[in-house]
Amino acid sequence: MPITEFPLTLLCHPATPAPVVRSVEAWAARTASGDLVLAYRLRGDMVRLRIPPPTAPGRADGLWEHSCFEAFIGIAGEPAYHEFNFSPSGEWASYAFAGYRQPVAVAESSPAPRLSARLSAGRLEVEALIAAAALPAHAAAATLQVGLAAVVEAADVVDGSHSYWALHHPAKLPDFHHRDGFRLELAPAS
Repeated sequence: MPITEFPLTLLCHPATPAPVVRSVEAWAARTASGDLVLAYRLRGDMVRLRIPPPTAPGRADGLWEHSCFEAFIGIAGEPAYHEFNFSPSGEWASYAFAGYRQPVAVAESSPAPRLSARLSAGRLEVEALIAAAALPAHAAAATLQVGLAAVVEAADVVDGSHSYWALHHPAKLPDFHHRDGFRLELAPAS
């Protein structure tokens, strides 16, 4: 079921202006089974943005080099976290970190997120369902700290084609891995 209300507003990093983007909004919730449901809505001049076209769903690296939506998920009080990237193309990526930018292997058996994307005049919406088994260990019984973010690539902007959006930008340069950006807290699944 498509999400219709987006209560969270992502902010553009001041170092990466985005004149062709009107807004980026998000929504997040945990299900009773511990899954995480995310939704993003980008409003802007879609003709002037580079939106990856639909392709076969699957894992792909480097999605952040083009327009994509991201989620950084950790457990309150623990340095480890997971990163998920969702492309409007249907491709996705997941990464695990022991601490700030310290990668560790992700289990190959980790379930793929389920994605859907809708592009219309002036709007792009992407929804993702992340299975509880793909979240950090012990996530079902813990409070999650979540950083929601987006990378938006413009097609015709002269001073830099990428803008970086997040709930909070704690650093001088865009850095979605910075734990102070994990501003959304979600209570344990009930």
